[in-house]
Amino acid sequence: MALIDSGEPDHERCRKALKQLEPPMVTTWPVLTEAMYLLGDAGGWNAQRALWQMIERNALELFDLQSNDLARARALMEKYRDTPMGIADATLVAVAESRGLKRVFTLHSDFRVFRYRGRESFEIIPAA
Repeated sequence: MALIDSGEPDHERCRKALKQLEPPMVTTWPVLTEAMYLLGDAGGWNAQRALWQMIERNALELFDLQSNDLARARALMEKYRDTPMGIADATLVAVAESRGLKRVFTLHSDFRVFRYRGRESFEIIPAA
């Protein structure tokens, strides 16, 4: 949300970090749904349109979740139930694992707790 919403405190930091990345970024439908909801509350249609435009210009790719990704997301939600881990975060971790991606663009601090394939820390962009 901070990437799009200029009123967010981390907006500039996210924009600078994004320039260092090779597109496209990958996301999932649960993440897109959550982002659209939050952006709608924060900035209305203009903010939501900006997210759609990222998809349209191929800066953001929607990963098609498979049954094995969903099964892994469920297992992750159970494993991290005390954190807790929501479906959006669980699908991101599952997709990262299935695609061999350790870098995550997020401000969500729980990604410092979540482990890639159960062992390794994620590389979080933008860095703290």
